[in-house]
Amino acid sequence: MISDPQGSVLAVFLVFCRIGACFMVLPGFSTARVPMQVRLFVAIGISMAATPILWDTVYPKVSGGGASFILLIFTESLIGTVFGLMARIFVLGLQFAGAILTMMIGFNAMTAPDVLEDTAENQMTNMLSFCGLLMLFMMDFHHVVLHAMIDSYSIIPIGHSPNTQQMLITLTDTAAKTYYLMLRLSSPFIIYGLMFNFGIGLINKLAPQIPVYYISTPYLITGGLLLVYWSIGAMVRQFADSFLPIFLGN
Repeated sequence: MISDPQGSVLAVFLVFCRIGACFMVLPGFSTARVPMQVRLFVAIGISMAATPILWDTVYPKVSGGGASFILLIFTESLIGTVFGLMARIFVLGLQFAGAILTMMIGFNAMTAPDVLEDTAENQMTNMLSFCGLLMLFMMDFHHVVLHAMIDSYSIIPIGHSPNTQQMLITLTDTAAKTYYLMLRLSSPFIIYGLMFNFGIGLINKLAPQIPVYYISTPYLITGGLLLVYWSIGAMVRQFADSFLPIFLGN
């Protein structure tokens, strides 16, 4: 028999605040294609499974209840959101790389519904985002995030005020590292687009009577798609391999 039902429920709920806030923004789980009920029950199930591991850490802080429990709900939700945002910023960077890629190869087709969200996106960016997220799931990135969430209780104990400045620094460092990574992944397409357009500009100066732009566009797209075909495997692989150094490096 449970000796303190109220304290047990409060302990599970407090664990849910940190884990549920992380799942609220975690890539893949927070997508519009996943029903909210599924997201909710997954977060509850993981919280109930993690509570026995964290019992000695969580229960002493909530056994008394009181007004301080409201502050704990806020701080725990903030901590979980930061962990989820770190992974989400990294995945959103692939959309940034896809936007650069499509612009440099001239693949400015009509936008289509996003595979993951309820927004319109270019088909090439859709494909890159989906492939990158699929690779992360194949490499069990969600296990890494959950392991980091469990370990966070020893780094940021319950009841201690989180360092908001350090949280902001962590998020900005993640965004900066992701930005440099995406520039590196899209650099072949940037070089290809600049060289192609520079060459077409020279040809246009030599023969201004010929509408070089309309003639060159199919060659620009064809060459860009061939470059995508040759390099997309390495791009997605480097993207997936960089998750651990960027996420755990902060």
